[in-house]
Amino acid sequence: MFQRLGHWLRAAGYDTVIEQDGRGDYELLQQARRENRLLVTRDRKLMEHRGAPGTVVLLDCDGLDDCAAALDRTLGIDWLFRPFSRCMNCNSLLQAAGPRQLAALSGQIPGPDLLDSPVYCRACHKLYWNGGHVRRMRERLEQWQAGNARATAARDEVSA
Repeated sequence: MFQRLGHWLRAAGYDTVIEQDGRGDYELLQQARRENRLLVTRDRKLMEHRGAPGTVVLLDCDGLDDCAAALDRTLGIDWLFRPFSRCMNCNSLLQAAGPRQLAALSGQIPGPDLLDSPVYCRACHKLYWNGGHVRRMRERLEQWQAGNARATAARDEVSA
């Protein structure tokens, strides 16, 4: 349900598991509790489970931007927490790519002149660099962060 939102949480630097298997609610809830995670969903049925309070975060939203705003209102997400520090595919932490990784992954590289601080995923062997796609993603994260700041200022103004 929230796979796209999960990828954006990874882009912001959060350790995010994205469910792909279509497992049942009870299994998802058990995994979240076992791994000390929050389970973000729109599925109201999940709230009926005994272990849901404190683990399940129920969002009422439609569309990516609306869900990002709802998640911020609920959890206070810092969209610039550790941007682009996790692999978008497997969630592993990224590390600086050295000459060996660059040589091994030369087929993925668009050209040496386009590489700016390349990073590498040791788990799935994916190479990342700061190209146009990353710049556009960073702009979106910055927009969401700026929206958070405006919402916080408005709340503070109302409560003053």
